[in-house]
Amino acid sequence: MTTVFSPASIGNVGPGFDVLGLAVDGVGDKVSVTLHDGEARVDSITGRDASLIPLEAAKNVAAIAAMAWLRANGVKQNPIVSIEKGLAVAGGMGGSAASAVGGALAAALAAGAEPSAVEVMTAALEGEATVAGRHLDNIAASTLGGLTIVLSVDPVDAVSVPAPKHWRIVLITPRVRIETKRARAILPEHWDRSSWTRQMASTTALAYAFASADESLLRRALDDRYAEPIRAELIPRFRDVKQAALDNGALGCSISGSGPTIFAITTDNDARVAEAMRSALGGVGCDVHTGMIASRGAHAI
Repeated sequence: MTTVFSPASIGNVGPGFDVLGLAVDGVGDKVSVTLHDGEARVDSITGRDASLIPLEAAKNVAAIAAMAWLRANGVKQNPIVSIEKGLAVAGGMGGSAASAVGGALAAALAAGAEPSAVEVMTAALEGEATVAGRHLDNIAASTLGGLTIVLSVDPVDAVSVPAPKHWRIVLITPRVRIETKRARAILPEHWDRSSWTRQMASTTALAYAFASADESLLRRALDDRYAEPIRAELIPRFRDVKQAALDNGALGCSISGSGPTIFAITTDNDARVAEAMRSALGGVGCDVHTGMIASRGAHAI
């Protein structure tokens, strides 16, 4: 049996819709794969929201991704998959992407291969597409670590930018569910040119802020004018939580992926920022995670 840990991720990272992803250290999914000559199957799913994850191999993102890698590389055996979920379903922390990446990488390693990142992401995309659509921001972050930039989905092309080691992440997850497909469906298909120009400028500046550890630039660039104003209505007290983060010294704050998780980037004040964000929810139940940006992606354990 081969077991892989695949980290959580922040999709979009503010203005970088479907383009930027950010890997989160200390929380993620564990996926185990054994190859055999029988049918593909999912043996067990434990951990967070385990009862909500399909046990049918044809509907399970980790099993689909594992099968995709095996068939693409001429392996005729099938996977037996086990998953230990550290990430919520529809929680905005890249849970389906983490499982898909874990399934693809674990299958490859079980077959004795050392797959390229592109191979892993390509296979993982087949699993992720079944629940969240064909986008790579979370998959790239879970695979590569750091801040990732997706250049293309077809063909798969993404790069990682090492994040400043002293920057930290605060994640606040209200206990509500927001399905990615629903959250994507409410966004406009078309947008005016001046708005997209501003969004592209913010996305480019944000990537440079990470590469140069420029905190002042990050404060200005973490500004999503496309998805955040619309998705904010789906998240309890989002604007109050964001303002609390900024008032307590966060470098920036926005929605993680489709939500409901809200993320803030901080330096040495993450405990204060986390408490302020939690308090601003006004009694709404939530989960809190603080930690570093993951410097590496999925890996065998």
